[in-house]
Amino acid sequence: MFYQLLSVVRRPRSSQGWQKWSSARSGASAAKAHSVALPAQAQVVICGGGIMGTSVAYHLSKMGWKDIVLLEQGRLAAGSTRFCAGILSTARHLTIEQKMADYSNKLYHQLEQETGIHTGYIRTGSIFLAQTQDRLISLKRINSRLNVIGIPSEIISPKKVAELHPLLNVHDLVGAMHVPEDAVVSSADVALALASAASQNGVQIYDQTSILHVMVRKGQVTGVETDKGQIQCHYFVNCAGQWAYELGLSNEEPVSIPLHACEHFYLLTRPWETPLQSNTPTIVDADGRIYIRNWQGGILSGGFEKNPKPIFTEGKNQLEIQNLQEDWDHFEPLLSSLLRRMPELETMEIMKLVNCPETFTPDMRCIMGESPSVRGYFVLAGMNSAGLSFGGGAGRYLAEWMVHGYPSESVWELDLKRFGALQSSRTFLRHRVMEVMPLLYDLKVPRWDFQTGRQLRTSPLYDRLDAQGARWMEKHGFERPKYFVPPDKDLLALEQSKTFYKPDWFEIVESEVKCCKEAVCVIDMSSFTKFEITSTGDQALEILQYLFSNDLDVPVGHIVHTGMLNEGGGYENDCSIARLSKRSFFMISPTDQQVHCWAWLKKYMPEDSNLILEDVTWKYTALNLIGPRAVDVLSELSYAPMTPDHFPSLFCKEMSVGYANGIRVMSMTHTGEPGFMLYIPIEYALHVYNEVMSVGQKYGIRNAGYYALRSLRIEKFFAFWGQDLNTLTTPLECGRESRVKLDKGMDFVGRDALLQQKQNGVYKRLTMFILDDHDTDLDLWPWWGEPIYRNGQYVGKTTSSAYGYTLERHVCLGFVHKFSEDTREEQVVTADFINRGEYEIDIAGHRFQAKAKLYPVTSLFTHKRRKDDVELSDLHGK
Repeated sequence: MFYQLLSVVRRPRSSQGWQKWSSARSGASAAKAHSVALPAQAQVVICGGGIMGTSVAYHLSKMGWKDIVLLEQGRLAAGSTRFCAGILSTARHLTIEQKMADYSNKLYHQLEQETGIHTGYIRTGSIFLAQTQDRLISLKRINSRLNVIGIPSEIISPKKVAELHPLLNVHDLVGAMHVPEDAVVSSADVALALASAASQNGVQIYDQTSILHVMVRKGQVTGVETDKGQIQCHYFVNCAGQWAYELGLSNEEPVSIPLHACEHFYLLTRPWETPLQSNTPTIVDADGRIYIRNWQGGILSGGFEKNPKPIFTEGKNQLEIQNLQEDWDHFEPLLSSLLRRMPELETMEIMKLVNCPETFTPDMRCIMGESPSVRGYFVLAGMNSAGLSFGGGAGRYLAEWMVHGYPSESVWELDLKRFGALQSSRTFLRHRVMEVMPLLYDLKVPRWDFQTGRQLRTSPLYDRLDAQGARWMEKHGFERPKYFVPPDKDLLALEQSKTFYKPDWFEIVESEVKCCKEAVCVIDMSSFTKFEITSTGDQALEILQYLFSNDLDVPVGHIVHTGMLNEGGGYENDCSIARLSKRSFFMISPTDQQVHCWAWLKKYMPEDSNLILEDVTWKYTALNLIGPRAVDVLSELSYAPMTPDHFPSLFCKEMSVGYANGIRVMSMTHTGEPGFMLYIPIEYALHVYNEVMSVGQKYGIRNAGYYALRSLRIEKFFAFWGQDLNTLTTPLECGRESRVKLDKGMDFVGRDALLQQKQNGVYKRLTMFILDDHDTDLDLWPWWGEPIYRNGQYVGKTTSSAYGYTLERHVCLGFVHKFSEDTREEQVVTADFINRGEYEIDIAGHRFQAKAKLYPVTSLFTHKRRKDDVELSDLHGK
């Protein structure tokens, strides 16, 4: 079958259809003639005339900024935008991506009416096929999230699929998801319409103009150098697509933008004898690795193969992307999958196999935001083959970021500052995107890990822990132990186990948690971000008092849990700070805060002061010694009393452990359990670890990993930044008012917003949920993002989840909102509102009853009780 079709494909033929379809419409172009002189200055210069650049220009001009110049090295919309398959899909795993795609859909729908430019927008709907039960579960999880944010979707049967798209073979399907308001458009025409509207709002657009580099002075954008002269500017936006990486490195002060291009293939057929209707649904067959859409009465079909072909690793540049070379041998697996799904295609004539570049990022999420090293340098790139779906929403959020200082939604998962320079190695990017591209259609079960680019950053204990059965996860390039496989376990089977249900590591983590509760465990937490802030005078205390919400003027040796807030009172960081001396502070932050936190601190620190900020993450190995016998282990190793009377909670002092001196020992564990954090100069790490394990044997010591840590912390209602807390979450919304110095008369960033919120009330509250009627062995597990229902009404979604081994029940954290019944506007959420509700958590369409509790909760689980004996009323909030 394949070779018969392939012979037809390779037969010489001529067609102007592809050229006509793909070329930019010069009559609709808003670009100025390239002979016109560039302006000498502007407020904003945008690089890139594709859908990203034109969307940013459109939204900036809508928000009132007029002094904007957009530069395109070739013709508008003639880069990768014109090769886009034109499918607009709102079905995404991340909520922020769902919102971006939903906004794009609404924007493109009205764009033709606004501009008069035909965009080819047709509401076709999308059908996502499931060949396996696991795929169907994944679709059900997405479906439940789409419905609650107002995007219509439903799970349908194979029979219904056949009714919606009669040409499909449905015999191997177990179900599907139908999203009726998804659409197709001409991506090039959407970009031209956005450019036209921006031009009418005052944006100046120039094509055939290349940016050579961005000029920077004292860490601030000052202008751009082009092949037609210089433009002075305050802001620069890099929307250069696959060339964004090179453009970032070409600056006087390089900006790291980790992305890489791969070849992407799709074919175009001639129309059927009876042409397909224009509103024929788009098909996504992820198990078959293909997508299919109507195209001029025929079809357009491509996919994401398992063996992608990276390109331009060496930095090759060209003005406009030409169609790359056909490779039918490479496309054969996708073509075979297509023929299985649509057997009637065997008789169709193929017009063209399109091969075009697509850019991908190391974690499959796009890149947006301001550079951590250059103020005024913004980025919007790396769309992972979803540029059309995200273009409208991403352009809006970036424009809000520039105009208001922050976007209207939390976009941390997409923020450029989630990456460091370590992710910009060309070799790393080439290898990682070869894994990322197939993952777009692979089934992603909870807590999967990337396999490429590993062992980039490791603790000195890595080999020792690996030999003892450590299984690893990666965070910000750092290897962290998940759990430790006992010698009697089948290591290979455990590594290959992937499920939405009870995982194979359940009993392993249970034993680690039990050891933390009853004896003592060691967790290597070296990946934590660690900064030292010092000064010769009182400047360190003064600036930190302004930057942090809690009072840091504490006696030397004390530790303070505090937030680093923005002007809106939201968390930019959640950290612990130890006062080492009157003029020296040690700051501990989440692993992925290394770049973001550094940039935030530098933003506020005066340049001419004698304040010293040093990143000492690499200088210290961190061991978390958790459990009631931790005090015995440390007492024996240090010959010093470690009881609460001599070493109170949240205290830090340098001491000897074994033969090693200068160990920073802190009486906290990040879990609420008793124990200590040891920050060990890196050269002593192996010695201290060996001594701890040797002395600890008599106390039942063992290694533990981050999965045990998650379970311990969630039972104590410890919220994590980046999961439960973000830039739009305030301390008052998560029960942390006691960590804010509102009553001390001191100014700090976010104070005014918190005072206003305290007066007006909060519109969401972080709440703990304990699942009631959930069978851990048989039911689907909650992981994150599950809808929360109160008295049958949607009120929010979970932000994190873990099994509580002490409670013997699942615990979820999530925010509860209150909506008016008529207008659906948000209202003040009181503790009484939380406590009086009956709650359910929706896991893939099935709702489970849950008990809700507010922060803080008492620690009454000192001994393990049977599930049926646990009185949830023991947990009480204020």
